[in-house]
Amino acid sequence: MKKIVYIILISLMSQYAYSAGSDSSDDSKSNYYDDAKKLVIRAGKLEKKEKIDKAKKLYSQAFKKLEKAYSSEKKNPDILNYMGYTSRKIGNFEQAEKFYLTGLSIKPDHNGINEYLGELYVQTNRIDKANERLDVLKNCNCEEYKELELIIKTRGTKVY
Repeated sequence: MKKIVYIILISLMSQYAYSAGSDSSDDSKSNYYDDAKKLVIRAGKLEKKEKIDKAKKLYSQAFKKLEKAYSSEKKNPDILNYMGYTSRKIGNFEQAEKFYLTGLSIKPDHNGINEYLGELYVQTNRIDKANERLDVLKNCNCEEYKELELIIKTRGTKVY
């Protein structure tokens, strides 16, 4: 009898442990965004070391995770910001601009999107549009304003 109780107890404990360790579909979807951010950080470090090809691979991997996150959170401007950023970093400027503009349609005063869209405009030699983004940021008292302002002023050197 003790053996049967022991077996049942072990069986119940293992089922509980399995269910506690598994991810629900919602948890794994929200983790796509976090995983993508980690890849973007790693890619940025590689970029600073001038390992551009490796960085682009990580940006591409991050973009794939962001697509999955976006599929369940269409109204999240942060996801769209990173989708634009990773697209821009791999050289797909048209796609990046679309993501940034979609994000701004959700949250027009999003500091990150305004800065990165401004950087894209500098990269594509549309300084007038970059200055429009700077104007949006002028009253935010934020790092994004200072960074975009510096990039516009030093547009002859690559700092983005």
